[in-house]
Amino acid sequence: MSKLVNRVRELRARDQLSQEELAKRVGASRQTIALIERGDYSPSVLLSLKIAAEFAVQVEDVFSIQDE
Repeated sequence: MSKLVNRVRELRARDQLSQEELAKRVGASRQTIALIERGDYSPSVLLSLKIAAEFAVQVEDVFSIQDE
C-alpha cells in the first residue's frame, strides 16, 4: 500500500506562515491545511499545485508517494 507524504508543515515553518495564512493564500480552509499536514487528507491536483506555487517549488518537492 502507498501513502502520500508531504512537506507542507516544514515549508510553512520555513516561510513563517500560519496554517490560516497559507490557507488564505491557496484558497483553502485552515482545517484542510491541518488535515493535509497530518496526512489525513489528499489534496486535489489543483490545490497541490497552488501549495507548491506558494512555496516556489515543484509539486514533487512538496508531495511524494511512499510505499509502506
